[in-house]
Amino acid sequence: MEFSHTFLAGHLHAITRQLFEAAGTPRHIADDVADVLIGANLAGHDSHGVQLVPLYLKGIGGNFVPAAEPRVIEETHNRLVIDGGNGFGHHTARRGMALALEKLKQSEMCVVSYVNTGHIARLGEYAEQAARAGAVGTITTGSGGQGGGWTVPHGGTVKVLGTNPIAVGIPTGDEAPFILDFATSVVAEGKIKVAQSWGRDLHEGTIIDKESRPTVKTADFYDDGALLPMGGHKGYALALLTCLLGGLAGGFDAETKRMGSSFMQVLDIEAFTPLGEYQRNVRAFLDGMKSVPAADGFDEVLVPGDFEYRSRRDRLVSGIPLPDSIFSQLREWASKLDVSLSEEGIEAADAVRYATTEQTGS
Repeated sequence: MEFSHTFLAGHLHAITRQLFEAAGTPRHIADDVADVLIGANLAGHDSHGVQLVPLYLKGIGGNFVPAAEPRVIEETHNRLVIDGGNGFGHHTARRGMALALEKLKQSEMCVVSYVNTGHIARLGEYAEQAARAGAVGTITTGSGGQGGGWTVPHGGTVKVLGTNPIAVGIPTGDEAPFILDFATSVVAEGKIKVAQSWGRDLHEGTIIDKESRPTVKTADFYDDGALLPMGGHKGYALALLTCLLGGLAGGFDAETKRMGSSFMQVLDIEAFTPLGEYQRNVRAFLDGMKSVPAADGFDEVLVPGDFEYRSRRDRLVSGIPLPDSIFSQLREWASKLDVSLSEEGIEAADAVRYATTEQTGS
């Protein structure tokens, strides 16, 4: 196992923001991106956290515009089409979800389609954004077609699909909303990078090598290997669904037969039933599931959102571990961009953003 470095969330947020600012990203966008990435680390999903920072920094320039602001290019009372301007997808997705939730004040639902938006990282971030606003939020991101991807179709040998995740957030009236968030491949590509960073093998049935043979070695995956769809034909079908929903904004390339983008839908719970009553019923229902006796090999029964809630609670206090390989990359970029990794960069707002009840004394 690699040596790890541990950072408190506010410190890691400050480092991330400063790196993006130094690379030409406006302060408010850099804050948004840092918030989403640190949020993933806190939730225990390091695959979608700060290990992505070097990748994003490397991509800035060319078609990637770090200062791009999302623009609404089509709008009705319950529909939005948003152009991300080839900028940070995190900023665009957050803005899109906020606009969709605003529309629920006049409408019972809203759908959002996106064009020209980059990677939006952990979809659960936006599902939580909806749930904490008292709404049901569904988010998908899909890409597929000839010319690349991470995942083979069920029964196939050529990579033509992304990891194509799906997320749903439902409020419970407390600090642990129901958050369903998974890739339609067996794991997200970032999970493989995490395993590689820590020197670990993968579980059997996750990937194949370039000869389409089963393997557990991360090196085989990055040597033109491929991910398998989750649950065989079922994950494959869900992966296709994310592409079709993402294509609602018109994103289709006839030459490569590529389709996909991001899609969101939010529902106003009050349009169906009183929010407070629904949340109480949801929490009671989920607690009923958790009361089932645990099977051999398990400590307890959990529901979606429990892992993230517990991880966030623990890591806010103990800090976020980074393997040395990721820390070294951050240090190299910090040197290149003349950014300090010291705690001097932490601002009051950074500490407040990630304050815990233990830290505040409340």
